[in-house]
Amino acid sequence: MAEKAILEQLQSNEEISNSGDFATSTGFDHEEIKNITRSLHGFQLVDAQEIKKEIWELTNEGKLYAEIGSPEFQLFSAVPPEGGISRQELQQKFDPLVYKIGCQAAVKNKWLEMGRQQVLRKIQTVEDSVKDLLLQIKDGQVISSEDINSLKRRKLIELKTWNGYSIRKGPNFSLERKKLVSVFTREHLLSGEWKNLEFKKYNFDANALPPSGGHLHPLLKVRERIRNIFIAMGFKEMQTNNYVESSFWNFDALFQPQQHPARDSHDTFFLKAPSTTLSLPESYLDKVKQVHESGGYGSKGYQYEWKREEAEKNVFRTHTTAVTARVLYSLAQQRPFTPQRYFSIDRVFRNEAVDRTHLAEFHQIEGVICDRGLTLADLMQVLQDFFKKMGMSNLKFKATCNPYTEPSMEIYSYHEGLKKWVEIGNSGMFRPEMLRPMGFPEDVTAIAWGLSLERPTMILYGIDNIRDLFGPKVDLKLIKRNPICKLGM
Repeated sequence: MAEKAILEQLQSNEEISNSGDFATSTGFDHEEIKNITRSLHGFQLVDAQEIKKEIWELTNEGKLYAEIGSPEFQLFSAVPPEGGISRQELQQKFDPLVYKIGCQAAVKNKWLEMGRQQVLRKIQTVEDSVKDLLLQIKDGQVISSEDINSLKRRKLIELKTWNGYSIRKGPNFSLERKKLVSVFTREHLLSGEWKNLEFKKYNFDANALPPSGGHLHPLLKVRERIRNIFIAMGFKEMQTNNYVESSFWNFDALFQPQQHPARDSHDTFFLKAPSTTLSLPESYLDKVKQVHESGGYGSKGYQYEWKREEAEKNVFRTHTTAVTARVLYSLAQQRPFTPQRYFSIDRVFRNEAVDRTHLAEFHQIEGVICDRGLTLADLMQVLQDFFKKMGMSNLKFKATCNPYTEPSMEIYSYHEGLKKWVEIGNSGMFRPEMLRPMGFPEDVTAIAWGLSLERPTMILYGIDNIRDLFGPKVDLKLIKRNPICKLGM
C-alpha cells in the first residue's frame, strides 16, 4: 500500500519533497516509507536524495511533563489558593525527585512561599511555560535559543539527527514494479519464456560471502606450544583417550588410601553404568593390596583392610596421573629397563563447584621422567629447563604433601604484571610404595610435575573468568580472532 501511494503521488506530482511530511499526510510510518523508497531507488523506479537535519526531541522526562505539566506547575496546583498546605502533606503527594525539582523552580519563579511548616501561594494564577515549550517542540515548531538552552539544562530535550528523502521519478518509473528474474533456468530456455523476461543486472562489485573455515581455540594453541616444548626436550606423548578409569588405576596404584577425601562422591564422578571395571592385573593388584594394608619397601602402609570392590569402581579420571600409572606399570614389565621421558596433556574431571576459577572439567599437563638414581636436584633442574622454555625463568619451590610423591614441591613463578609470586604447578618424586609393586628395580626412581592448561592460557590471553575460556558460554569471536600463542617466544 505504501509503495502504491508513493508511485501514484509521483504520477500526478513531479516530486515528493519530504518523505516525513508525506508519511504524516498519508498516515504511513516514516520508517516504512524510507525502506520502500530505498528499494524503489535500487530498481531505478525513483530517484531518491537523502535529507539530513538536526532536530530537538523530547526525552522521556520531557514527554511526561508535556502530558501532565512541569514539576513546579504540579506543585503549585497542589497548593490550595487559601490557607496553603503543610509542607509534609505536600511532600507526600509527589515523587521525591519531582518534589525537589518543583520546589526549586516554584521558589525561583516566586510562585510559592516555602515556610518551615506551611506552603503558601504568592500569586493565584500561573502559566506552565515549560509544558507549552515542550508541546511546541513536539509539534515541530521553532523556539528561541534561550528557551532551548533552558530545556536542555533540565534534560527535557535532546538533539537528534533526522533523515528522510526527497523523491522524484526514476529512469524506469512505472506504477507497478516489474519482477526481475535473477536465475536463468533450463525451463526458461526450453519454453522460450526467456525472450519476454527482464533479468536482474549482475552486480560485479558485490562482496562475496567470507569463506568459512575452522579456527583454533586458545587452549589448543597453548596446548600445541607446550606439546612442542616437551617433544623438544625428548619426551614421548602418552595415550590419554580413556576418560573413564577404574579407581584402582586412578587411586590405588598411586598409593592413595581408600579412605582419602578425594575418593568421596563430593570430589569425584562415579559411573552408574558400567559401575565397575571388568579386569585388573591380578598379581599387581595383590602387591598393591599388600602395600596398602601392611606396607613394604620401608613403609608401614596405611594399616587398614583394603577392599577390591572399592578399587573396581569406575570413575571419570580426576587426573592424568592415572594414565601415567598405566604407562609406568607397562614400562616396569620390560627387560632390560630403559629410561623414559613421558608427557600428557588432556582433560580431567572433578566434582567441584563452578566459579570464575574452577570448572568440573579442565585440562592437566603432566611430565614424568623414569631413570636410575634420579634425585630432587634432577627434578628442580628439569623444572627450571621446562618453565624457562615457557618464558618463566624466575622460579622458587615450596615443600608440600602429596599422597603419591615424597618429597613433594609446589612450583611458584614471579609474575611481572601482578608483581607477586604465583603458584603454577605441583611436583615430586613418586614414592617407592607406588613404583616397587609395579616391578621397578630398587635404583629406579621417577620424578613428575603437573599444572593446568587453563591457568597459563588465561594469563596469556587476559581472561579472568574460566567460563569465558572453556564451556558453553565462550564467545565465538574469541575463537575466531584470538592472536597467536607467544608462549616462550
